[in-house]
Amino acid sequence: MKVVVGLGNPGPEYAGNRHNLGFAVIDALADKFRADVSVRAHKALVGKARLAGVEALLVKPHTYMNLSGNAVAPILSEMKAGPEELIVVHDDLDLPLGSIRVRKSGGAGGQNGVASVMDALGTDRFIRVKLGVGRPPSGVDPADYVLSCFTVDELPVAREVVARAVEAVISVLKEGPDRAMNRFNKNPEKHDEASD
Repeated sequence: MKVVVGLGNPGPEYAGNRHNLGFAVIDALADKFRADVSVRAHKALVGKARLAGVEALLVKPHTYMNLSGNAVAPILSEMKAGPEELIVVHDDLDLPLGSIRVRKSGGAGGQNGVASVMDALGTDRFIRVKLGVGRPPSGVDPADYVLSCFTVDELPVAREVVARAVEAVISVLKEGPDRAMNRFNKNPEKHDEASD
């Protein structure tokens, strides 16, 4: 069984933050495939789903972002799943708002949730679906920026990137990461042209 983890911070005060795009993707997957992600297990909310014919466990760690690995590692252990079965969906400051990148490994890039998962698993060899939130404006601390909500102008782009991230996760599951990378690792304009 595949394990799809969306990174974020629990609690209503964080809902809608840039840092919670991973949670938003899990919620969107649950809505699309009629899954219930409400069972408490290993410091997370989890729910089984059949995503386009593939059995998966949807996971929203409730540890806060920088301790995400404390939820992910025991879940993988209980599922008897290795890092190769894991897909982590998360926000990324280094990508422009609206862009998506699928990666099979690599560093954390300053994303504390990803760093925590890497530390807990002892490897970087797991798939990531990275969602761009863009760099903060001059003078704004990156930590404050990711904990802020999208502006009114940014919201439509944020909603679109969540919808495309759902497609990216399904592509990874059905076609494998290499095909998903070929399909999604483009800027939004080129992706839209390729989809027509």
